Amino acid sequence: MLTDISEVWDHYRDELNEVEKQLQGSLDSQVPLINTVGQYVLNSGGKRIRPLLLIISSRLCGYRENQHIPLAWIVEFIHTATLLHDDVIDNAEIRRGKRAARTVWGNPVSILVGDYLYSRAVCEAIRFKNSEIHELLSETCRKMTEGEALQLPREGMADFSEELYLKTIEYKTACLLSASCGLGAIICDASAERKGALTQFGRKLGMAFQVADDTLDYVAEKKKLGKVVGKDLREGKVTLPLLHLLQHCPPTDREQIQEMLSRGEATDGELREVLVLMERYGSIGSSLHRAREFIEQAKKELSLFEESTHRRALLIVADYVVNRDH
Repeated sequence: MLTDISEVWDHYRDELNEVEKQLQGSLDSQVPLINTVGQYVLNSGGKRIRPLLLIISSRLCGYRENQHIPLAWIVEFIHTATLLHDDVIDNAEIRRGKRAARTVWGNPVSILVGDYLYSRAVCEAIRFKNSEIHELLSETCRKMTEGEALQLPREGMADFSEELYLKTIEYKTACLLSASCGLGAIICDASAERKGALTQFGRKLGMAFQVADDTLDYVAEKKKLGKVVGKDLREGKVTLPLLHLLQHCPPTDREQIQEMLSRGEATDGELREVLVLMERYGSIGSSLHRAREFIEQAKKELSLFEESTHRRALLIVADYVVNRDH
């Protein structure tokens, strides 16, 4: 019986290694620069959580063939493309503890390589000749673009609501995790009920993943998560911990935070002050509690499936999402 996330990775290691092999082999552009940048991003330490979810979901539904492997790297290509584009939009300097690709090769190259990864993923998906796969992937890509656009005009705006925040992270993050699980069910022609359960499991897990990630932004050690602490605040972005703080702090503190957000930047001293206020009003704990609520909702979706190694693996992945170092 699997007991922790390391055992889950080990259990599916052979399939993940094959995904990795096909990922590298699919960077086959006749433009060397595209391959170089693609390899740089793909080899920058990503956990491959989306391919893992697709593999487990397919096995949970009884899949015994190997076409889930190319489907898994298609999902990872789409995810990697979004990272390249997001870093350009956010003017990011660091990605997973390394220099962001845009700081090495420039914004135009990052955008074009992201476009290449998207188009390469679409070309491969067409080979499946499965309209359900095509529809889910196209709908997912649409939502991810809309999610980024939802955030853009509101950056630095203190009236960014919790409702809009949740919709943004559902579109930006949760929908691809949801698709990863749903595709695992689709590829083995599982029942509509099983497809729906796994799709919802992935969506709720994705919501928890992003809420936890946004919360860890204020408390994580850079060496552990490859993040600059307080990056969102420094860029004037409003996430759930800050929304909680704005709702609970006194008017004078709220005005100072709003002024900081309107500038779109924060000094080290201002960041320290915000962290003190978050500790005082329980903003970090409240946000992590919300993430755990999403995880508990996700786990309930798996009640449809009988006990098995694969079901156990998904439960462990769910716990891992909200129990990363922080």
